[in-house]
Amino acid sequence: MSTHFPFTAVVGQQDLQLALLLNSVAPNIGGVLVRGEKGTAKSTAVRALSALLPGVDVVSGCRFSCAPASPDPACPDGPHEAGTGVSRDARMVELPVGASEDRLVGALDIERALAEGVKAFEPGLLADAHRGILYVDEVNLLHDHLVDLLLDAAAMGASYVEREGVSVRHAARFLLVGTMNPEEGELRPQLLDRFGLTVEVAASRETDQRVEVVRRRLAYDDDPAAFAAGWADEEDALRARIVAARALLPEVRLGDAALRQIAATCAAFEVDGMRADIVMARTATALAAWAGRTDVLAEDVRQAALLALPHRRRRNPFDAPGLDEDKLDDTLEQNRGEDEDPDPDGPGGGGRPPRGDGPDTPPQPEGEAGDTPAPSVPEQGREQGQGQSSGGAEQQPVRAAEPFRTKMLSVPGLGEGAAGRRSRARTEHGRTTGARRPQGALTKLHLAATVQAAAPHQRARGRSGRGLVVRRDDLRQAAREGREGNLVLFVVDASGSMAARRRMAAVKGAVLSLLLDAYQRRDKVGLITFRGKDAELALPPTSSVDAAAARLELLPTGGRTPVAAGLLKAHEVLRVERLRDPSRRPLLVVVTDGRATGGPDPVALATRAARLHEAEGIASVVVDCESGPVRLGLAGSLAHDLGGSAVTLDELRADSIAGLVKDVQETNRRAA
Repeated sequence: MSTHFPFTAVVGQQDLQLALLLNSVAPNIGGVLVRGEKGTAKSTAVRALSALLPGVDVVSGCRFSCAPASPDPACPDGPHEAGTGVSRDARMVELPVGASEDRLVGALDIERALAEGVKAFEPGLLADAHRGILYVDEVNLLHDHLVDLLLDAAAMGASYVEREGVSVRHAARFLLVGTMNPEEGELRPQLLDRFGLTVEVAASRETDQRVEVVRRRLAYDDDPAAFAAGWADEEDALRARIVAARALLPEVRLGDAALRQIAATCAAFEVDGMRADIVMARTATALAAWAGRTDVLAEDVRQAALLALPHRRRRNPFDAPGLDEDKLDDTLEQNRGEDEDPDPDGPGGGGRPPRGDGPDTPPQPEGEAGDTPAPSVPEQGREQGQGQSSGGAEQQPVRAAEPFRTKMLSVPGLGEGAAGRRSRARTEHGRTTGARRPQGALTKLHLAATVQAAAPHQRARGRSGRGLVVRRDDLRQAAREGREGNLVLFVVDASGSMAARRRMAAVKGAVLSLLLDAYQRRDKVGLITFRGKDAELALPPTSSVDAAAARLELLPTGGRTPVAAGLLKAHEVLRVERLRDPSRRPLLVVVTDGRATGGPDPVALATRAARLHEAEGIASVVVDCESGPVRLGLAGSLAHDLGGSAVTLDELRADSIAGLVKDVQETNRRAA
């Protein structure tokens, strides 16, 4: 049996520990989303929490962990009679990123359901996690429909499985914990809002604290059992505190003054809906119970706001999560009740979790980990001098113009890529377009096609009653069509001919608009820039569109226009991505005036590079940034060589690239 790293031995992640402990006291808070860079003890803390949770009593033999004292009357393994059961440890169930819907919610045996009328149900991970922890690492990479399913189950406390009129329901109450690295892509705001609390974690910049992290980790790796034994007393004390807080929770009083502060805070920060108010109320109540109090104080409301509101303040993926603490303090002060104790260090204080600092660790001031803010992206770029152009004077980066809403820009044909919202694709979800024989396990039954396949054989199979005799060979899988996400690769001209500040601001605004569209349609994005003599992969293909926006903001201009270099770099990037993810189809967006310069015969080189993309059938669009009274039409020629379409910058600003480019599919049809 493996020994987890002790929860109380985790160093410097007090907010993370507090959020996890509050959910262990009051699971109806709605779980925790942990955001942060890699290597910050996110997974370590979550796995360590499972060892602290009190054991659970379950009905013997029940696959759905029914409580013996009050078994679920709708349990598929029931009915159970109330009585004594067996005790076991609380489970921590991990949901892998590549899990299927059936693995998450469970699956019905469709063949037995049709032929025998039996609800033969195989439980999924939601059933395994009932009365325990469901942990989703890299939740931002999970398919949206799976995130919807597990968040619905977490909110309702039950899971429903429907297959062609046959349904199963079972209880599914669990502590939901998701971790993610924002660099790999964001969750949609609708999904962010469904997590009760969010914590931002970062590695400490304080030397002594980093030394202590390494010291403890090395000691644990050398002898896990001995290290865990050294923290047994702290673990036992924390476990007892969880039990005591759970017992005290029903007695905690949430007074009108605290409720008014909660409502005023949510209104002041303009959060959408009422979920934030409810989560804050539950969190503040749990904080009071954790501190051993029966009254909710202003300090509880403040801490609840810091945990429940930052992720609900985001309006688009380029907004940084966070909360203005001065504004928060002003709001709480303005709505403080007359009976409120103004002294945060008064009786009943101390709602923070144990720090996990050993006896040899020097005391750390509050909030020391990560308190020194890193310079913003533009500041970092200025400090580094933004690089130098080899082909002419470099100009400082300009801000992007205001982004605008774009219309659909899709890749032609029918793909089979990752679920998304851009191009047509064969998917597990969507409208039914036909039927086929199942390849592997049957997941979506096409009932009419199954009955049609079985009907001619009923006499030969000896059918004597009203039921239909169905064999496995008769089963038909529903063929469905939905939408996929694509790889949108931007190739942006940053040469001197693009350096006019007004024009470059418009170009950046257009690309920023497409990045927002890519975020909404669940695409991967990449960014290549070319100027001087070479092209640079400014951002390898990623799901993090905010990273692409940050790189775009820093983009300097100047030098010659090596169009061929940019297209060749794009060809290489797409070749590598095709090996990594062959099912994700690319869309190439080239932003340039088409004036290839530098080196011998630059126009011919650009033409040959463009035809490499045309030969491989890469869908492409060229944004023509040429301006002035004399237009050479070089961007249009480049679009022709790519086998794509072109749109002028003026047309782009009038509406949107997606609507004015025409549809790429239309272009390919004309070319054919």
